[in-house]
Amino acid sequence: MTTDATDNARGSMTRGERIRAAARTLRSPRTASWVADETEVSVKTAQKYLDQLVEDNVLRRIEQGGQTLYCVDQLMATYREIATLQREHDRESLTDALESMRGKITERKATYGVETPGELRGSIADLEDADEIAERREIASEWEHLADRIPVVQAALNEYDWVDERDSLLA
Repeated sequence: MTTDATDNARGSMTRGERIRAAARTLRSPRTASWVADETEVSVKTAQKYLDQLVEDNVLRRIEQGGQTLYCVDQLMATYREIATLQREHDRESLTDALESMRGKITERKATYGVETPGELRGSIADLEDADEIAERREIASEWEHLADRIPVVQAALNEYDWVDERDSLLA
């Protein structure tokens, strides 16, 4: 069920804008029909815009079980994220962020006596306190997020000189 605010925002967007917005948030592969239902457009219209997004390297098209599915192109999304980090943060702040993320992971390993978020989740089986269980779940999720972010920030740092040099040539 949509709210009045959602309906108003949706009403001010074009069909293409609605499809592009929905496509960029796909968490799992979806059909053009699913996107059409979500964005209140025809399947043909959804297909047209989804194919444009594939051409623009925003989405990937995959064939699965006789269906054409669309999903976010994770490689291109990661490249865009690295570029954004490089443009919005200097080398020192990226280095500080990387150090902080690694420090948090090291702290969690020491605090809970585990090496991975999966092991931390597994330790929940030995607990009865609901608050402690909830806390460990939350910490495991945050740990997984940090572990996913570290390679992205590291890549932004590794290529910082190249981007800095390229951007100065374009200025």
